[in-house]
Order: sequence, then structure tokens, then C-alpha cells
Amino acid sequence: MTAEPLHADLDVHARAEELLRQLAGPGADLRPDQGDAIDALVRDRRRVLLVQRTGWGKSAVYFIATRMLRDAGAGPTLLVSPLLALMRDQIAAARGMGVAAETINSTNVDDWRAIEERIAGDEIDLVCISPERLNNATFVERVLPDLAARVGLVVIDEAHCISAWGHDFRPDYQRVRDALARLQPGVPVLATTATATSLVVDDVRTQLGVEPLTLRGTLERDSLALSIVTLPTAAERLAFVAQTVTALDGSGIVYTLTVDGAEQTAGWLQECGVDAVAYTGRTDPDERVRIESRLSTNEVKVVVATTALGMGYDKPDLAWVVHLGAPSSITAYYQAVGRAGRALDRADAILLPSLEDRVIWSYFESVAFPRRPLAEAVVAALDEADGPMSEAALEARVDIRRTRLTAMLKVLDVEGALHRVTGGWERTDRPWSYDEERYRRVRAAREADAEQMLAYEREGGCLMRFLRTALDDPHAATAPDCGRCANCTGARPELPAPARVDAARAFLQGVDVPLEPRKMWPSGLEAVKGRIPEERRALPGRALAAAGDGTWSPVVDRAFAAAEAAGTGPLDPGTLDPASLDPGLVDGVVKLLGRWGWPAGRPRFITWVPSRTRGPFLEALARRLGEIGRLPVVDALERTRDAPPQAEQANSAHACANVHGAFALRAGASIPDGPVLVLDDTTSSGWTMTVVADVLGGAGATPVYPLVLCRE
Repeated sequence: MTAEPLHADLDVHARAEELLRQLAGPGADLRPDQGDAIDALVRDRRRVLLVQRTGWGKSAVYFIATRMLRDAGAGPTLLVSPLLALMRDQIAAARGMGVAAETINSTNVDDWRAIEERIAGDEIDLVCISPERLNNATFVERVLPDLAARVGLVVIDEAHCISAWGHDFRPDYQRVRDALARLQPGVPVLATTATATSLVVDDVRTQLGVEPLTLRGTLERDSLALSIVTLPTAAERLAFVAQTVTALDGSGIVYTLTVDGAEQTAGWLQECGVDAVAYTGRTDPDERVRIESRLSTNEVKVVVATTALGMGYDKPDLAWVVHLGAPSSITAYYQAVGRAGRALDRADAILLPSLEDRVIWSYFESVAFPRRPLAEAVVAALDEADGPMSEAALEARVDIRRTRLTAMLKVLDVEGALHRVTGGWERTDRPWSYDEERYRRVRAAREADAEQMLAYEREGGCLMRFLRTALDDPHAATAPDCGRCANCTGARPELPAPARVDAARAFLQGVDVPLEPRKMWPSGLEAVKGRIPEERRALPGRALAAAGDGTWSPVVDRAFAAAEAAGTGPLDPGTLDPASLDPGLVDGVVKLLGRWGWPAGRPRFITWVPSRTRGPFLEALARRLGEIGRLPVVDALERTRDAPPQAEQANSAHACANVHGAFALRAGASIPDGPVLVLDDTTSSGWTMTVVADVLGGAGATPVYPLVLCRE
């Protein structure tokens, strides 16, 4: 369907303001760039890139343009949007101004057919999809061709995700280029983002295919009061968060870098009497909706969230944002703090960086883009395959962790090296080679982002001007100091009371790290297959520390260093006396055991996993725990072969193959029946304890309670 040309005398601006007031209220007026964008889309059918700060009103532009284009006879708008939370808010707002809007996503599968029929019947004004939907065979084959032929407007929201140079790159977003190529001539396109450097803006402009009208505004946020609080320990940071959010008015968000961090922080705040709830990628989708609603209506004081609650969440009176740990880029930080203070005179944005941040940044960066040897190995495996290969089958061939493999497959798919089919992944007939130079430049850009974030943490001048300058705000060079940030005002935070810090430290020391047992042997292995019998399966276990947690991990690291310095041979008298173990470490483990509860009954004995480097230490600790708990200690296990360290194995299949058959019962060992506590030094994949539980279960020592000092 082609829209009728608009009459030259139509006052686009007047009609747009009329629709804006339906959407935002009787006092709303169009911003100059809003009017220019709508005019370019509706009258001129141009491609437009809108780079404006959070809360500026970018969504109003495409709602209004959709209504005006539909009134002129155009087909529906296709909105590509990155997050379900964003979709929900947008659809509710669109319906409020008479735009019939629907979404096709993973949470409403049962509605797809009815929605598709309404799209075909031209009953829907706006269709909202995720970029991943552009890689769904059913959608691409059944819905997209007809929609592309009739579409009246294409909107790419959060367009920085399309750029590999951006902090939030999503490979499936690059499929937008292919979707744009399917459009009829003269279909307008709008790309919007709040957070894009000049490098990202230039990349997005290129991806749009036709030189767009670029409307870029200031990133100044008059309401934000920025501050940075540097505290040396995790306990001090937690204590500060509890003290601060209790004193702040209104509701807000505490952002953490990891899921475990969010759940732990929410638990601490609850213990302090704060109404807090965690929101992460592990949160059930329906529960996410409830949490968003409760936060929107100020029914909850604090939502402790990962970036799962980020782009698209709109609460105009969000009073503050606290970052417990710094994001890896200024762009990501500005996007997050931009959630606050949209309709308030003042909103606080507080950053609490830590030394552990850089370790987390490094991990996420390693997942984002494929490394050459692994990418080439995956492509070679598919070249040699007789048919499609599942991710599990690829794991058995290439030693790469599942999360990295999934991310890599998306990138290689976008690059045309392979594609998803029924049954897994298949090599295409297109030639492919690893673009080393491109990925080198992207990695260098990410490293520069991280260095810029560290520079922000050290900044002594105006913090708002620093953010604006870092994000290439064209107005930053002539901007005065903001007069609100901690550096401008000289404000210094009130440090937490020692008693609160002690309480936070005790809380952290009492948080056990859960270890989920393996229930299935990995696919693709010949030696073992299928479900692990329950009687030979480990129970849920616990670790004292998580690597880099800043609480128990330093204690464990010191103990490991001392153990390795003492020697790695058999435990001779005086080599490593159980009484010489770090009392703090022993006390921490004893308290952990006291919290366990033993759901299958108290252990009948203790044993340990033979270690090449820490065998004497583990035996000494097992014997000390046996003394304290009055439990027999049995030297039950021995190594049957010398396998490489598990830390060198990247994925589950290789980690399992590395230790399967590497342990057996020690000849002549007397193994009591019943539950057993098995001690090991570290775990990453969980396969060592799974194999040991299988061996002990075969001898009647079951179930196994896994106890590990550090989860890596």
C-alpha cells in the first residue's frame, strides 16, 4: 500500500502538536527537532537519525508519524525494539493515542497467528518486534515479505545496538540492513538513540543505506546530580548503599554488574529493613512485569537490577540511580543514569566503583566478539559435517563455552558464514574469512571505552561536562559547569558507620555460593550418555567463595598460595599440620557447614578430591573439619590418570571428557554407606564433583554433598 502524497498546504506541525497533546497532555508542545523529524518522515519520506537524550520524547516522533502516515493511507509501522519492557511501554502509549499496536515476541507465542492475520488484514497500525525476530524462519518467510511490501514506516529504536562500535552491540540488529533492502522506494525510516558517540553515529548512518537527516541534541540533564564514592571493600560499599537509599526520597534503582550481585544486594537491603527486590535475567517474565509496575507506582523502594532493566523502562519520577560497580563504558553509564529525574527537579546518580569491575568487563568483552582460532574451528566443523550440528554437538568438537558459542554463532550468522536450520546450524555456500583487522579495531575501541570510564572515576572537574564531552555532545565544548555534581558543589558523602560496615561484612561472610548438580551427561560424548542415575548424582552443593567476591576469595587465595608453597607431595608428618591452617578460613567453612541443614541426613564421613597441587592442603582441611565435626575422615579417592587442569577446559563437554575416568576408589579404602561430604578446592564446570559422585555412588557412598572453597 502506498500513501497518498500529503497536500502541500497541510500544516504538518499543527497536526503533530494536536496528536502530541493526545499523547502527552494538553500542555505539551513540540520540540523543534521533533517537528523537523516528523516533517521529514511524513512529508518528505526521508530517512532520519534522531540522537537525543533519554526522556526527550523520541517515541512521540514515531507514534505521531505513524498516525499521520496511516491517515494518509500508508501501511503499518514496523518497530524494531530491543527489550520486552520497552515493547510493553511503547504499545501501551501507542494505544493511548489511537494507534493499534501489537508485538510478536517470545512471550505471546499463542497470539502470533491471530496477530499475523490482523497484519494481513491491515487492522494493525504498528508492529513491534525484537531484532532476533528477523532471524526467525517462520516470521521471515510467512510475515515479513507481505509486511515489507506494505510497510509505511520503519523504526529502529535504540539504534546504537546496530553498531559493533557501540557498548550494547547485538548481532541480530545488523539484520536490519537486510530488512531495509526489502523496502519499497520512498518508505521513510527513523533510527533513534540516546547514547551514541560520533563513531557510532557514523556507523549507524552507513547502516541505514541512504544518507539520513541527522538531528542531534544536547545531552545535558538539568536534574541529574552526579557523584562518585570510592570505598575499598565490598562491605563498605554495601553499608553505604543501605545508608544512602534509606535516606533518599522516592524510589530508585541500584544497578549491579552481575546477577549474583543483584540478588545478594537485594537480600542485604531486605535484611536492613529496606523494601527491595531483585530484577535480573533470571527473573520470571511475569514477575518482571509486576516489579516494573510496582516501581512505577512507588510501591517498592528499591529495585536492584542488572542491565535487564535498562533501555526502554520509563518512570518519569525515578528519584535516583546507584551503580554498585561501574559499567564498562561511559555510554552505558549515561544510558543507565538517564532513567532518573526525567520529570523531577533533582535526581541523584551515584557511582561506587570497585577493583573487581575490570575482571567482569574483561569477561563480557570476551563473549561479545569471536576470537579467530575458535571462529575458524566452528566454521571448519560445519564444513566437515554431513548435516546440521546442534550447539551441543559443536561443543563436543570445539572447546568453547556455551555462552561464547551462542554469541559467536549469531555473529557468524550475520556475516553469512552459516545459518540456523531445523536441527541446528549449517554452513552456507558463501566464502568466509576472519576479519582480523576489523575485530582488532573493535577491541581497541572497547578498551578505549573502559579507559574512559576509569578516567571518569578519577575526574576532578564537572562530571556532567565530562559525560557530555565523552559522548561527543556538540554543545559540550562551550558548556559551563553543571553546578550540581559533587565536584561542582564540593559535597562529600557521609561514610557508613563502623557498626553498619561490620553488619555488612557479617552478611557477606554468611552468603553461601550455591553449586547446582549436573543431572545429564553432556551430548556428543561416547563414554557416557543420557541422564545421571539419581543414586550416583551429587546433591546441590556449596562454595565458601566466588572468585573475585572481595569477601572470602582473598582468604581462599592466601590459603591456596600457602598450600602450594608448602609442597605438593604426599602429606608427611609436619608437612602441613591441620592445626596450622588459617583459623579464619576454617571458621568460615565450619559456619557454612552449620548453615547447611543436610536435607538427606548428616554426612557419615568426609573425603576430598585428589589434587595435583593442593592435595596436602585439602587433606589437612578435611582432617581438621573431621576433628571439629567428629566425623570420620576417609582417604577414599585416587587419580587414575593425570588430566590437564579443569580451568584449561572452556566448555562443558571438554571439561567432562577431561575428568571422566580420571578418579577411582582407592584400593583397600573402607567406604561407609550413606551421605558423604566431599571437599575440593575450586570448581567451574561442576564435572569433577559429578564424576566423583558417580564413583562414590557406585560404592554405596551416597548421596554426595559437594563442598568447594571457591567457585570460579
